Amino acid sequence: MKPIRLAVLASAGGTTLQNLLDRIADRSLSAQIGLVVSNNADAYVLERARKAGIATAVVSRKQAGSVEQFSRQIFDLCREAKANLVCMAGFLQLIRVPDDFLGRVVNIHPALIPAFCGKGFYGHHVHEAVLAYGAKITGCTVHFADNEYDHGPIILQRAVPVLDDDTPDSLAARVFDQECEAYPEAIRLFAEGRLRIEGRRVRILSGY
Repeated sequence: MKPIRLAVLASAGGTTLQNLLDRIADRSLSAQIGLVVSNNADAYVLERARKAGIATAVVSRKQAGSVEQFSRQIFDLCREAKANLVCMAGFLQLIRVPDDFLGRVVNIHPALIPAFCGKGFYGHHVHEAVLAYGAKITGCTVHFADNEYDHGPIILQRAVPVLDDDTPDSLAARVFDQECEAYPEAIRLFAEGRLRIEGRRVRILSGY
């Protein structure tokens, strides 16, 4: 099967991008990353992409002027890159998904949606909130993106216990270990045509 072609959107360090690159390198994920887009010109994710020989682009939310124009610029780039799937990887801006990309944009969130999600819940803010609330279980969620933060239909979730002596750093590390498994798995399922969106539910079809 021909490798799926990805575009990755990221705002910061790019650890999720690096995970995907590692999975592609060890051949556990049949994919090509054709483009990395960031809203932050100083984001280290851009350096990771350049080292891997991947085309990069910076689209400034402020310079774009509106969410609609910001989104239009990003998806124009994704079309030019011939992306089959757009992977949000720590992308901290709201985007409007155009009709031709509905069901072709996925995101990973470091909690079990609908808990600890939405505007302002990103990175360590999520893990700090989990600990402050006294939750006993957290995890990660891969979902299709729509036009709200952390809202679209859920593809996969992985649970992680919250330990009594956890810090935000230790909890983040264990959640990220599960993210590293769940995101490539979701991409594989998409590439194999095994995801069917039915309202808010995503059915995973059996393999052939």
